[in-house]
Amino acid sequence: MDFTLGEDQRAFQDVARQFARDEMEPNAREWDETSRFPEETLRKAAELGFGGIYVGDDVGGSGLTRLDAAVIFEELAAGCTSTAAYISIHNMAAWMIDRFGVDAQRQRFLPALCTMEHFASYCLTEPGSGSDAASLRTRAVRDDDDYVLNGSKAFISGGGRSDIYVVMVRTGDAGPKGISCLVVEKDAPGLSFGAQEAKLGWKSQPTAQVNFSDCRVPAANRIGAEGDGFRIAMAGLDGGRLNIGACSLGAAQSCLDRSISYLKERKQFGKPLAEFQALQFRLADMATELEAARLLLHKAATLVDAKTPDATRMAAMAKRMATDVGFSVVNEALQLHGGYGYLRDYPVERFLRDVRVHQILEGTNEIMRMIIARDLLKD
Repeated sequence: MDFTLGEDQRAFQDVARQFARDEMEPNAREWDETSRFPEETLRKAAELGFGGIYVGDDVGGSGLTRLDAAVIFEELAAGCTSTAAYISIHNMAAWMIDRFGVDAQRQRFLPALCTMEHFASYCLTEPGSGSDAASLRTRAVRDDDDYVLNGSKAFISGGGRSDIYVVMVRTGDAGPKGISCLVVEKDAPGLSFGAQEAKLGWKSQPTAQVNFSDCRVPAANRIGAEGDGFRIAMAGLDGGRLNIGACSLGAAQSCLDRSISYLKERKQFGKPLAEFQALQFRLADMATELEAARLLLHKAATLVDAKTPDATRMAAMAKRMATDVGFSVVNEALQLHGGYGYLRDYPVERFLRDVRVHQILEGTNEIMRMIIARDLLKD
C-alpha cells in the first residue's frame, strides 16, 4: 500500500497545474460572466493529452489510468471547475467509444476527439427520466441500414455545440435490457437543439436539450450490441463519477488555499484572523475532510482500473463523499471570507456555484447511497 504518487503522476500533476494557472484561471471569470465556451483553451489542453486521457494511444489517446485522470482533473478544476468538468464529460464519451466500439469506430471517431478538433457529449438523461435512467423513452427503430430516432435528452453538456453525441436509446422492451448506444453526429438529419439553459453555474460550457425527430443514424454507429446500452452507460458513469469528484476536490483545495492566505492577511480586533483558534479549527476540519475524500477517491480509481467486483460501489462512495465534502469546504471558505466571499471580485463564489451541481449530476448523491446500500445488502 503506497499513498504517494509515482514520478509520472507527479509529472502529469505539474503539467495540469501549470496549465490551469496559465490558461484557465486568468480567464475563468470572463468565461463565467459571458457564458463563453473556451474552444481554443480546450484544444490547448488536448495538445497536452487531456482530450483522451484514458483512450488508447493507437488512436491518439494518452492511455493513462483512472488514478492519473483523478490527479489531472483535480488540478484543472482549480483553474476553472466548469471547464474541467466539460473535459471530464468529453473524456467519458470518448472512452465509451474506445472501450466498447469496434476498431473501425475507434479509428473513425477517436482521433478527432483526442485532439478536441471534435467535441463530444454524453446523452442519457431525459425530460422525464433522470435518476430512473432505465425508464428512458427516446426510441430508435431499425430501418434497413439506419436507425430512426425520436425523443429528447435533457441537460446535455455541449448540447448544440458538440460534434459527437453518445446517445442511449430504447431499441427493445421496457427496462435496462432494451437500451442501446448510438453515436449521433451533429449533421444527422432530424437532430435539433433547444435553447441554451440559464444556469446557476457551469457557465463556460453550453447546456441544451437535444431533440430527435425522425433522426436517421447509420446502424454502423451503434456501439456494442443491441441491448448493451445501459451497461455501457453505467460503465461510463463509474469513471465520470470519479472525475466529477476530483473536480470538486480541486475547487475545494483552491478555496482552502485562498482561505489560508486570506486569514493570514485580514486583521480584526488588532490581529490577523489566522490567530483566532476558532478559525484555525475550521481550517483544520476543512483540510482533514478534503484529505479523507481524496484518499477514498484515489482508492476507488485504482479499483475501477482493476475492474474489481466492488468498483461500482467504491466509485459511488467516492463520488458521494468528494462532492459533498467539496461543496462543504467551498461553502465554508466563502464564510471565512465574510462579505468579500460573496463578491464576484473573489473567485470563491464562482467555485461555489460550479461545484453545487456535482452533487446532482452523474447520478445524484441520493442515488449514490442507493447503489452503495444495494451492494452492501446483496446476497
